[in-house]
Amino acid sequence: MNPAQPASPRRVVITGLGAVSPVGNTAADTWAALAAGRSGISRITRFDATGCSAQIAGEVKDFDPTKPLVQPLHPRGANEAPLTQVLTPKDVKKFGRFTHLGAVAAVEAYADSGLDAHRAEIAADRMGVNLGVGLGGLPEMEAMHDTWKTGGYRKISPFFIIQIAPNLLAGEVSLLLDFRGPNMSVASACATSGHAIGEAAAAIARGDVEVMIAGGSESTVTPLAIGAFAQMRALSTRNDAPEAASRPYDKDRDGFVLGEGSVVFVLEEYEHAKQRGARIYAEVRGYGATADAYHLSSLAPGAEGSARAMLAALQRGGLSATEVDYVSAHATSTPGGDGEEAAAIATVFAANKANLHVSGVKSMTGHLLGGAGAMGALAAVKAIHEGLIPPTINLADVDPVCAETGLNFTPNTAVKKNVRAALANSFGFGGTNASLVFAKV
Repeated sequence: MNPAQPASPRRVVITGLGAVSPVGNTAADTWAALAAGRSGISRITRFDATGCSAQIAGEVKDFDPTKPLVQPLHPRGANEAPLTQVLTPKDVKKFGRFTHLGAVAAVEAYADSGLDAHRAEIAADRMGVNLGVGLGGLPEMEAMHDTWKTGGYRKISPFFIIQIAPNLLAGEVSLLLDFRGPNMSVASACATSGHAIGEAAAAIARGDVEVMIAGGSESTVTPLAIGAFAQMRALSTRNDAPEAASRPYDKDRDGFVLGEGSVVFVLEEYEHAKQRGARIYAEVRGYGATADAYHLSSLAPGAEGSARAMLAALQRGGLSATEVDYVSAHATSTPGGDGEEAAAIATVFAANKANLHVSGVKSMTGHLLGGAGAMGALAAVKAIHEGLIPPTINLADVDPVCAETGLNFTPNTAVKKNVRAALANSFGFGGTNASLVFAKV
């Protein structure tokens, strides 16, 4: 039986980080690359992109989900068999790549949180999972369709549904770590993992659980995804200079670069974390979710819906615009979207523009779709914890439309700064918006 609901929302903090990305296969390596302004974008290697106008992507490299863990984990107790690797070779065949990436990031976040040493003190049904995936197992869909076309029905894998269903990542993580509380998967395009984190924090705040694993994953560097976005003229065609292709706010930007990867957090009730002596990276102070109700694939003029999401997150967090030092922007590097979001940020933070830094880490990672919101959140959380704002790289000449906002887009070099609070944006097709506010504890 759950305890009585708290009279007021409980505080939620972040105690664990995990990441597998185009710039690093751990959270630490990913952050080091972001802080250094290092791009992970290169020519596509996962398939032959000859003939496509866009031939570059942010691919995860040298990734092995069967690699033994540095330290065995005991999520089911000291007397049960330990977890020594995230996935076995058989598991790799059973699951889709988005699950490979997300499960590794989730286990890293869990190990980083230190919760494993306290499992005897926490009921399994007081810990839950909310891991979002935007498109699911697209690579596996494409491959299995080819298998069926050439070999017939008998060649279809019995694991095919497990490979492609978006919620199977959350299911596998709950199984691996014995989390028996809420188990779900958000799918809201490029706002997916922003919503997953926000909704997970809300579950803790209202007293449903003490711990949530939350974030997102995506792996859609495939012929159909690259081809479809290219046909929409949404992708950069700077194929001869991949590392310079994603360039938010720059006047020569020509589209986004597709990326893959996963970022996952352990969220925990503050008193629970404090009592066990956990390292706290930041507090989740506010969450705003809105809809534009304007267009399926373009932001509303002035990013009106996005501005409302930011304002809602600030209001729910009890913070004023002047208390926020950094905005980790959605900033995809598209000609229209960057300027609209910048206008919204400038409106929301009009009283604080002189102190505010803004940056777009997609300049380094590319656009992780379902994992994008969590990647932006990682930049915000680490900026608070480390006192360092990651840059927007490839920003040589600010677009006049963006420059008119008067914002500091943190061009090319990280900036040391005491960050009291940071806001992370993620927006998606369908006019869906998520904003998260984090702060020092």
